[in-house]
Amino acid sequence: MGTAHLLRRASSAFLSSTTTGPLRPRCPLPRRLRQPRAAMATDSSAAPFQKIQIQREDTTFDAYVVGKENAPGIVVLQEWWGVDYEIKNHAIHISQLGGGYRALIPDLYRGKVALDVAEAQHLMEGLDWQGAVKDIQASVKWLKSNGSPKVGVTGYCMGGALSIASGVLVPEVDAVVAFYGTPSSELADPSKAKAPIQAHFGEHDSFLGFSDVTAAKSLEEKLQSSGVPYEVHIYPGCSHAFMNTSPEALKRKKGMGLTDENQEAVDLAWSRFSAWMGRFLGSA
Repeated sequence: MGTAHLLRRASSAFLSSTTTGPLRPRCPLPRRLRQPRAAMATDSSAAPFQKIQIQREDTTFDAYVVGKENAPGIVVLQEWWGVDYEIKNHAIHISQLGGGYRALIPDLYRGKVALDVAEAQHLMEGLDWQGAVKDIQASVKWLKSNGSPKVGVTGYCMGGALSIASGVLVPEVDAVVAFYGTPSSELADPSKAKAPIQAHFGEHDSFLGFSDVTAAKSLEEKLQSSGVPYEVHIYPGCSHAFMNTSPEALKRKKGMGLTDENQEAVDLAWSRFSAWMGRFLGSA
């Protein structure tokens, strides 16, 4: 089963499970995709992000860097929304953990940001997943060429799946922390992981076969045979995207029928994240 088909099935199952607000199954997909708007970046809009361009093969893409120079690096991968305010909030937070990190967000959608679920689904289904892995590899190499002695990868939802794939397919990756997402077997086999992988899932996640409890347990079984250090954590009472806690993100989640808020789970996940990256990247 291909990645696009798996995610299409997962997103359809998720949309079917949401009953709050105007969302319904089989949302029509828009023909026009809107460009990102600075007003969306709220807390992160004033952050000292450095916009850079990274070259890989015959493609150049934008990336956003924040944090201490010459510190261990972490590539931070977007959700299906794109490079919006929430992934920037995560990158800022990550840059300040432990002794400090240099966080880099590659723009996998090339400037497009979804403003609703239908747009997000459309963008995710249209993603070149193999190309995204190449973007990740180029981002890791950029960090290592610019002062980061070791580099990890983390991601959320779609980015979580890609972060696990990078632990299998990108030899330069030193550690992975994935949030609620798993790659299709055609993209990457976690049993062949080369980097240590930590993964986080919500007990009530509705993305069937992608980030629900069954997907989490399947991932754990595959990692057991990989020979790399791993942890798989399932958070009771939490649904998909439980790490998104900004006011804007909470409003968006409630519009999708995700009403859970669990700060204790968020704090525990960040603590585990910090310990894992500190262990394998050397930031104390």
